[in-house]
Amino acid sequence: MRGNTFLGFVIIGGFCLAAVIVYFFLSSPSSVDISDLKLSTADPVNGKYVYWAAGCNGCHLAEGKPKKYYLAGGQKFQTNYGTFIAPNISNSKTYGIGKWDFKSFYGAVKFGQSPDGEHYFPAFPYTTYSKMTDQDVLDLWSFWKTLPSADVPSKKHELNFPFNIRLNIGIWKRIYLSNKFVDINTDRSTYIVEALGHCAECHTSRDVIGGLKKSKWMSGAENPSGKGRIPSIHPKDLRWNKKEIVEYLSSGFTPDFDVAGGKMASIIENTSKLKSSDLNLIADYLLRQKN
Repeated sequence: MRGNTFLGFVIIGGFCLAAVIVYFFLSSPSSVDISDLKLSTADPVNGKYVYWAAGCNGCHLAEGKPKKYYLAGGQKFQTNYGTFIAPNISNSKTYGIGKWDFKSFYGAVKFGQSPDGEHYFPAFPYTTYSKMTDQDVLDLWSFWKTLPSADVPSKKHELNFPFNIRLNIGIWKRIYLSNKFVDINTDRSTYIVEALGHCAECHTSRDVIGGLKKSKWMSGAENPSGKGRIPSIHPKDLRWNKKEIVEYLSSGFTPDFDVAGGKMASIIENTSKLKSSDLNLIADYLLRQKN
């Protein structure tokens, strides 16, 4: 009897050990290797354009009326998992990313992890930035190095257990982190919307663990703060024509003479700096959605 009990403990212990090993294997960070990247000379002018298209300042610009490009962070984003607080990503060597090199920046943007291999929470939309071209990431980095330093410490996220455990994100990434596009037309319009603009991050609903529901692509979602709903921009619901979409992205004015407010106002500030040809491509993308 005692032998059977001991054997039972051994078996249970073996299963527990195997589960721990599998967990750490699945949650481990990716290896970032940039030695094989085929890159041209960095272009900070294009990097600045990528900066606006990707909306970097929309989350990381300090609240209030800060200096231009003052990426001190601090904005709060309330969700069902707790409150995410945008970190300082300025060139401060003490509080920001001023000590990073290109490999560190590339790992953050494309893999969602810190130079030390710590997973970033997907409130940082690296699931879309992972689709960026390597050259655009390099160009963005070359522009980034020209931005000012903000000597303001980042604040810790205020997340609920178990969503505050970063190792879990490693498993989440294995499910949701992909460099594949949703739209089958993998042209520049798809690239601008899905890789840079990350429109789906807000306008698509999520499943219980935060993954985007591709069957509900661009069809609106509950506001993570619990206040209201983020509208659908699927053509079956939006029903704007191409000219109206372009005008909205340029000026913030809707066909009904309303104006963009809240977080959307900062997005319009970014899209208003894009070329008219790219704004037309965004409209083309939105109008051809079939799901």
